[in-house]
Amino acid sequence: MPEPTKSQPDGPQPSLKPTTPSTLLVSAMAAAALTLMLATRYYEHFPAMSWFTPILLVAVALLLGFLAWHVKARIDRKPGHDPVDPLMFARYAALAKACAIGGAIIGGGYAGLLIYTGAQRRLTAAAADLPVVAFGLGVCLLLVGAALWLEWSCRVPPKKDDSEDDNPSDDRKS
Repeated sequence: MPEPTKSQPDGPQPSLKPTTPSTLLVSAMAAAALTLMLATRYYEHFPAMSWFTPILLVAVALLLGFLAWHVKARIDRKPGHDPVDPLMFARYAALAKACAIGGAIIGGGYAGLLIYTGAQRRLTAAAADLPVVAFGLGVCLLLVGAALWLEWSCRVPPKKDDSEDDNPSDDRKS
């Protein structure tokens, strides 16, 4: 069994990495392609699009936006905000990552439906679904943005070195 080297830190390392744009893009494109294929074949069996889902996603996006603002205020130690609870922020970061990926997948689904309903808008059902689908896609973009903002807000600022002064001095030699 190999012994740990000096470069390997002891103990567990954080495994929750920031969400990458490529993850969101691939998720959205896969969902769009799958939804477009299903809509092309089975659109007549789809239920009518409801405004309930996009409005619910607006509420989730607003909640994530509020959490992002609140978390950032707590990390920045603004007056009137409680101190930081690391476990809660880890949970918020996991929630943000899940909502960003989920929003990208749902948004990709709406994008696939938007392509189909836009191309088939001469059909009564497609013309009726088009505004809901377009609104849903916009809301998903808002949801992903709010989730990424929350994820960014949960980042811990770098520690100041003990050798750094709060008041930098002039380093010119006399």
